[in-house]
Amino acid sequence: MNNIAIVFPGQGSQSVGMGKELYDNYSAARSIFDEADNALGFSITDMCFNGPEEELRKTINTQPAILTMSIACYRVLQENGFQPSIVAGHSLGEYSALVAAGALTFSDAVRLVRKRGQFMQEAVPLGEGSMAAVMGMERGEVIRICQQAQAEIGDVQAVNFNCPGQIVIAGTTSAVDRAIELLKAAGAKRAISLPVSAPFHSTLMKPAAVKLASELEKISVSDAYIPVVANITGQPVQTASIIKQSLVDQAASPVLWEDCVASIVEAGATTFIEVGPGKVLTGFTKKIAKEAVTLNVEDISSLEKTLDYFKEVR
Repeated sequence: MNNIAIVFPGQGSQSVGMGKELYDNYSAARSIFDEADNALGFSITDMCFNGPEEELRKTINTQPAILTMSIACYRVLQENGFQPSIVAGHSLGEYSALVAAGALTFSDAVRLVRKRGQFMQEAVPLGEGSMAAVMGMERGEVIRICQQAQAEIGDVQAVNFNCPGQIVIAGTTSAVDRAIELLKAAGAKRAISLPVSAPFHSTLMKPAAVKLASELEKISVSDAYIPVVANITGQPVQTASIIKQSLVDQAASPVLWEDCVASIVEAGATTFIEVGPGKVLTGFTKKIAKEAVTLNVEDISSLEKTLDYFKEVR
């Protein structure tokens, strides 16, 4: 299985009920949900399975919920003999990737991402920051227009380079609104506001990065035993000190997802399995690495489909 990449989704992929099927049918999944509840001191399991949705959507809850669901899926795959050669995760998903690669313990990671959610929300009061998705425009042009809006109004940057033709921008609400006007005028196919609670990965997240750095000092980060492709560089990392620094920088830096996928392909991976809720990354992979086989695991039917695929190719 030396050509398998496992990728983990970030915020926005959550849905009420996620993980319940696997929890009910696999003890490996159940033990991860139990471990999360113990580590957090409340039932994130109940929130994943029963909501309410507005609680699950709060970043302080979303982050540990998606991490828990993703690692529960991963443990079930591991039980079936899966060992990826390389891993990566989009934003929050990078923490799932680091757990999968042995650089963070699951208990430390789930507590850490809950704090990360809290710090990100505290960095910018609700309503003062926003994000928008931009479709059908080149990277350089989006960056240039954000710089123009920033000079006119205030903080706004391109923060997620997801795939060709899809870039997310973030900043103060007024600067993002101005950037949307300028982008549309310059010929972007679409520029639409996203339903998020903070301007993630923008320079406005620097206070969150500072707090995250001090939390990371309290836990042990190990060398990863397989390469983890870092969001901030799009390059594989395995050294504990570099991993720690890249998690701090990641909070207030762009996610270079397109570059991450390109690095994974360069490393020889031909099959991408998205592990965790949703299929957002699978959609990006199809646009970046058109030759790659894409699979996902989020419930029993997707798990069986993935297992069946590997039975056939063996």
